[in-house]
Amino acid sequence: MSVASARSSAGIGALFAVVVALVGAWSVIGAADESTSEVERIQDLEEVLAPVDGPAVNYLLIGSDSREGSDPDSSDFGGIGDETDVQGRRSDTIMVLRQEEDGDGAALVSFPRDLWVEIAGKGYSSRINAAYNDGADVLAQTITEEFGIPVHHVIDVDFFGFKELVDAIGGVEICFEYVTRDLNSGLVQEPGCNLLDGTQALAYARSRHYEQFVDGLWQEDPTADLGRIERQQDFIAAAVDQTLGELQSNPFMASELIDSVSGAVRLDPNLDPLAAAGTLRKAFSSGFHTYQLPVEGTTIDGNSVLLLNDDAEPILDYFRGLGPPPPTDDSSTEGSGG
Repeated sequence: MSVASARSSAGIGALFAVVVALVGAWSVIGAADESTSEVERIQDLEEVLAPVDGPAVNYLLIGSDSREGSDPDSSDFGGIGDETDVQGRRSDTIMVLRQEEDGDGAALVSFPRDLWVEIAGKGYSSRINAAYNDGADVLAQTITEEFGIPVHHVIDVDFFGFKELVDAIGGVEICFEYVTRDLNSGLVQEPGCNLLDGTQALAYARSRHYEQFVDGLWQEDPTADLGRIERQQDFIAAAVDQTLGELQSNPFMASELIDSVSGAVRLDPNLDPLAAAGTLRKAFSSGFHTYQLPVEGTTIDGNSVLLLNDDAEPILDYFRGLGPPPPTDDSSTEGSGG
């Protein structure tokens, strides 16, 4: 896979706390406090969220594919559509971010959207992204019941919030070795390191039919959603590192970013962004690791789906708080914040 870095809408939820953490002056702190108090809160999570009493805090990061607020004049409207094309909300991206106690490191695990699970409280099984149809509470409870992972907080970002956030941080530089496209998401990029705006970044993050023009032929990434997860995870690491560096050089830009971010995410009622930001900043600075759950394809009731294999247990135990961090050969990063 010839790509250096990528971003997911769910990862911007983590960036929200990082941005607030880098506030550098009392006047900006006051603006941050006022802005974060206006963030939309997700309801019906009281009986689902676990109390924070273990060695770490788990954030469920949801990238929603809601078309609510779609702009027909936007350049990517044809690739996204509106509420008549896709109604309600589905979880396009599902991740759990583990922040170690006192901010001593962070880790991220992604759940493929085609993972076959029993939907909490519904009495049937389906792909995991369908759990979000009935609300963030059902998705959080499904992750806890199916995988034994406690969920302490929830951060939810949709397509349009994602674009707004990418634009707010000035775009993201993504490097491509070959001409790259995805006819479904609208991705089109020339070789080189290109600064993507929010619209271009969304097309990249959504890409499941990622093609590169190699030796005169278009070659599609055969790993589909699993390849997309890898690109998204690399993107989060790069985005956090880039944002930390930019805000360190100009901490007063945090005020403008906070205003944009606060209108683009939804949080659980118990999450205080300002309180969480300090430890999250330290966590990213101390070390950031990503994990992909090992899966195998199968067919259930005519559906092409994914199931976990036994090699997933050490990763799940770590996020359950029952085991040490597994070894990883990913592009984990040491954050640049201080």
